[in-house]
Amino acid sequence: MGTIPTWITELGRLTKAFTTEFGCLTSEELNRKPNASTWSIGQVIDHIITVNESYYPIVEQLRAGTYRAPWTAKLPFLVNWFGDFILNGVEPERRKKVKTFQLWEPAQSEVRADVVAYFAEHQRGLAGFIAMNADLVEAGTGISSPANRFITYKIGRAFDIIVAHERRHLNQSREILNFLKKN
Repeated sequence: MGTIPTWITELGRLTKAFTTEFGCLTSEELNRKPNASTWSIGQVIDHIITVNESYYPIVEQLRAGTYRAPWTAKLPFLVNWFGDFILNGVEPERRKKVKTFQLWEPAQSEVRADVVAYFAEHQRGLAGFIAMNADLVEAGTGISSPANRFITYKIGRAFDIIVAHERRHLNQSREILNFLKKN
């Protein structure tokens, strides 16, 4: 499992890569898709923001004392298995396409023209969110996946998943851009 400084450093690196590589694209380029069944770069970025922000309410519930863990959270082997399974599913090197949950689908219309700048702002907030939850990471606090409350893993593993997921989609966005440049 990563550490708070590692996650924050990696988020900074990813933010720089996204802004450097895609920040100069026009709205049309950000929204252009290689084909009807593929996301645009703008949709990929919108999806990342949507996934990351879906964790905020769960942590807010934890902080407010209103979070109720499902029975699966009481089984450490299952918590570890779910975390490892999901992390493996979002690893950047995986070539297999994974269908996302409807909750995390990106905007189906054109994304905002300033999505890259909005992403950079979002990333600063995400880094702060991670830093503010150091106590939960240290305590090994478990949370539910925003997509399914019975899928539980430690909050530190959630941050591993978030960072790996962003790396995966940086690679995907690069592939989309390369395809669009050729066609």
